[in-house]
Amino acid sequence: MVYANFTLGSLTRQFSLTLDENIDLFAAVPAVALRPEFQAQLTRIGPLALRVSTEKARSEFLIAPILAELWLLNEQQIGVLSGVEFDVDEALGLTGFCGYIITRSPELIFVRAPILMLVEAKNEDMKKGYAQCIAEMIAAQRFNAQEGSPTEKVYGAVTIGEKWKFMELEGTTTRIDSHDYYIEHLDKVLGILLHLTRDHASTTGHA
Repeated sequence: MVYANFTLGSLTRQFSLTLDENIDLFAAVPAVALRPEFQAQLTRIGPLALRVSTEKARSEFLIAPILAELWLLNEQQIGVLSGVEFDVDEALGLTGFCGYIITRSPELIFVRAPILMLVEAKNEDMKKGYAQCIAEMIAAQRFNAQEGSPTEKVYGAVTIGEKWKFMELEGTTTRIDSHDYYIEHLDKVLGILLHLTRDHASTTGHA
């Protein structure tokens, strides 16, 4: 099995997960002001992603620019890796490719612990990506522990570019945010991403 083959049912049974879908995880997180250059870029190329409407187009023309902006807002001191093979435990099915891996380390050549967040791009049906992303979060949780950088929480996001759903893994509890975030409020999406990469540095043991 690989990450993409998991279902929410198989995940909860295999890893004894508890799912909570009733929490607005980031209601208190403030939006951030968007750089005019970044906003103008997305205004120009965003329609291309939505008109082509493939997973690859959305990933390249909408999602990647947003994560690149996150990298810049963090002064290039985080890692944003795209299309990475991430094999953690073949016996448990925790293998395969991840859309994006965000790490505390600025290393960009390979995945270095601790992993903070996984982001999966999808075409239209976001729910198909929930189990895949959660499986990757479980793998990241185990990877961080194996590498001597255990984290209290690992985060995930599934997105079709103009809509984002965030998730949080703590122990065996997975919280799927009750709120959806849309591209019209990109300042809030970036605010959440910035919150997860900056404000949770203390939980990784890396300042």
